[in-house]
Amino acid sequence: MSGWWDYLEEQTRREVDAEVLRDRHIMAVKVVREALRPLELDLREAEQVVHARYAALGDRVQYRPPDPLDTPSLVARAAALPGRVVAVEALWDGDTVHDWFVVLVAVLDADSGGEADLAIVHHRRGGPAPGAAAAAAGRALADVLGVPFHFPSPDAPDLEAPRWRTVRPLPGTP
Repeated sequence: MSGWWDYLEEQTRREVDAEVLRDRHIMAVKVVREALRPLELDLREAEQVVHARYAALGDRVQYRPPDPLDTPSLVARAAALPGRVVAVEALWDGDTVHDWFVVLVAVLDADSGGEADLAIVHHRRGGPAPGAAAAAAGRALADVLGVPFHFPSPDAPDLEAPRWRTVRPLPGTP
């Protein structure tokens, strides 16, 4: 562990550990960063302090369960949306905590305007890559809903891949 932990007051250490135990990584980083700002701690170093706390607290961390990817759960989530689903889309995203992940999105009809996240697919140790898991779940959901499934880059993260609304066929074309 970096020596930065030693610079934190006991109350701040308890606060960081409480955030880590609830799997609130970003909040824990924020607490560390704010407490050590006068010492010019950078973001990367704050993340290292928090990462070390995750390792130290081990099995006590209450990780958020993964979003369900089974078809009945996804159908129920889609049915609860304020509008008709016209497509299911899978999009890559990422952050410093989870690395790359895939978001399953319900694209809603024009009257409802927009889209809604249905599930976030993270890499699971020993499981399929997030692209493969998202593709399987997205295809199954789209089949049940009778709508197109769009995932332009299932094998590798691509933040520039075209979205469904930009590549869908015009009305009246095959």
